[in-house]
Amino acid sequence: MPLISVTRLRIRSPWYLPGFFFYTLRSIRQARVAAGNSTVKLLPDAHRTFWTCTSWTDLNAMRAYVSAGPHRQSMKRLAHWCDEASVVHWEQDALELPGWAEAHRRMQQQGRPSKVNHPSAAHLAYRIAQPQSGVTSAKAK
Repeated sequence: MPLISVTRLRIRSPWYLPGFFFYTLRSIRQARVAAGNSTVKLLPDAHRTFWTCTSWTDLNAMRAYVSAGPHRQSMKRLAHWCDEASVVHWEQDALELPGWAEAHRRMQQQGRPSKVNHPSAAHLAYRIAQPQSGVTSAKAK
């Protein structure tokens, strides 16, 4: 059954944006060739916040991507770069990605915070702001 993965990251300072963008571009390229990935969708949001939404053929394919290459390298830095971070995964019948309103709803109801070294008050309370800006998509395959 297809797996949907959504992440939300808020970069705590403009100082960290160049490094974040470098690893984001590398991770997108990695996802495009990853076995089991169908689609990658990105949303640059307000206040240095970034959402990703990906579809995978199964949990093992998503885990293989997360634990390798540029994505793994970026994960080592995110706890320092971010003051808010969260993730949610769910299975659904189709590989089609949900809209951002549904991703937000799932994040609030089923998601979990990720470890950050400098959590904001919103992160500590697990308050997830609704996405505010336009959509950027990238077909993975």
